[in-house]
Amino acid sequence: MKNIKTIAFDADDTLWHNEPYFDEAQERFCVLFQDYASSQEILGLILNHQVKNLPLYGFGIKAFTLSMIETALQLTNHQISGKGIEQILTIGKDLLQKPVELLPNVTEVLDELKGNYKLVVATKGDLKDQHRKLHDSGIGHYFHHIEVLSDKTELDYTKMLGRLECKPEDFLMIGNSLKSDVLPVLNIGGFGIHIPYHTTWEYEKIDFEIQHENFKSFTNITEILPLLK
Repeated sequence: MKNIKTIAFDADDTLWHNEPYFDEAQERFCVLFQDYASSQEILGLILNHQVKNLPLYGFGIKAFTLSMIETALQLTNHQISGKGIEQILTIGKDLLQKPVELLPNVTEVLDELKGNYKLVVATKGDLKDQHRKLHDSGIGHYFHHIEVLSDKTELDYTKMLGRLECKPEDFLMIGNSLKSDVLPVLNIGGFGIHIPYHTTWEYEKIDFEIQHENFKSFTNITEILPLLK
């Protein structure tokens, strides 16, 4: 990794906590509709709607809220009341106002890297919400560029690198998702570091191990520093 010039960080569950808020929201939804199905069945329906809706809505809280509404319509055979819809919208609005809590050691690592590399945020989700979280996090000044991507495919990364005028072999992506943050980058010739979070959205899970010369996995973000000094 000695030739790295640009380092991109995923945001949610890499720089700050995120997935637990979604877990809490889904628990609230399950309580609302506990008379219709088990929590496991309800969570499965939400996930199915999210995956089905990705080509239309993309990622983020607004898309998640719409998928919850569709799940409620399915559970109630389209008999849900206006009050029921309002309760779901409240869950979504509460998500959009959650505080931003940085993960341990993030600021210290950014302090070490700033000035030596071009630092970038490359994340999925709602544009407005991700910019809000970056602002509230207090770490926006570390980054040269912010990319809120509709997805993280090989093509998405290739286009992003074009905008950054960066070659794949000079690029490192750091994130908590092997599926989104690591595999596509490795496939286009870049470097990937996986820092797992304690919980992962089902959609982001893979069922195989990655064996690649450009890949590393660490338990703590500080472990990347010896590779990059």
